[in-house]
Amino acid sequence: MEGSMTMKTVNAKRGAALTAIMALSAGLMSACGSNGNASDSNGSGTKEPVKATLVLNWFAEPEHGGNFAAQEKGFYADGGLDMTLMPGGPSVSATQIVASGKAEFGMANADDILVARQEGIPVVAIGTAFQKSPQALFYHKNAGIDGFGDLNGHKVYVASTASFWLFMKNKYKLGDAQEMKYTGSLVNFVNDKQAVTQGYVTSETYTLQQQGVEFDMLLNADSGYNVYAGVYFTTEDMIKDHPDEVKAFMAATVKGWDYYKDHADEINPAIQKQNPDMSLDMMKFSAEKEMDFAFGGDAATDGTGTMSEARWTELQQQLLDVGVLKKKEDIGSVFTKEFLPSK
Repeated sequence: MEGSMTMKTVNAKRGAALTAIMALSAGLMSACGSNGNASDSNGSGTKEPVKATLVLNWFAEPEHGGNFAAQEKGFYADGGLDMTLMPGGPSVSATQIVASGKAEFGMANADDILVARQEGIPVVAIGTAFQKSPQALFYHKNAGIDGFGDLNGHKVYVASTASFWLFMKNKYKLGDAQEMKYTGSLVNFVNDKQAVTQGYVTSETYTLQQQGVEFDMLLNADSGYNVYAGVYFTTEDMIKDHPDEVKAFMAATVKGWDYYKDHADEINPAIQKQNPDMSLDMMKFSAEKEMDFAFGGDAATDGTGTMSEARWTELQQQLLDVGVLKKKEDIGSVFTKEFLPSK
């Protein structure tokens, strides 16, 4: 994933997914740049749907279930949007693509949004798929690890510049943890009973169980670094010039997530069409695992996709404390809830 979001392991080849990226990328220029063109082009009084693209934060998977539900059930179309879902990947930067005008919407982590804005990229968060990140540190049972402070003395396969790791090292004084390059492979972790690796509850859990590995995990969010994951964003100009389209996008997306919550098995085959190397069995597992991350927390009371000023403010301060951010900015410029539907 982009920015501080590091490579996510999926127990499958990526060939078909990469082909899908190339095909969709080739069509982006024809699919974008049509904002404001929802006009009566056929003289019938019916407006043409507005073409728009959402750049996902990884290859198509259940973590994008709400978007595929909105696509399959016609929620985007009902809102006047002809939506393209462009898969991401390790070399795809959603913030750069959206900022360049080649797509209207993107997905990233909350910390990615803050970093992008510091770099002069005028993106704004407009909602989130997950209230809590499903990212975690995995360790073998009986490895003598009960909390984050116990990571000292262990090999930790992790992206050394990942914001969550910088936060953990600072908070838990992990100077004696041996950082190992994270490649996305689980082989070294599986073969070393004292090793630790970063991963996701929605994917590595499945893979390790399939391999018969006895493991446990520490959720990143439980360290105190509790970022919104799968954050939907657009640009300041898009909000200023096409607010109705932004509102339609978020309304359909939230409706899609609420539908996916109870109908994942119906929607997963559509996701698999874009990522055929991911099995339906794994998709079912991932969808079940992600439900609390998407619909728990504030979403249970304030509605799917909600975000809070307190959470964004806390995250900004955490990134300032570890030097990822150099200056503070008005959080009101970073995110908005004005396009989320009322619960």
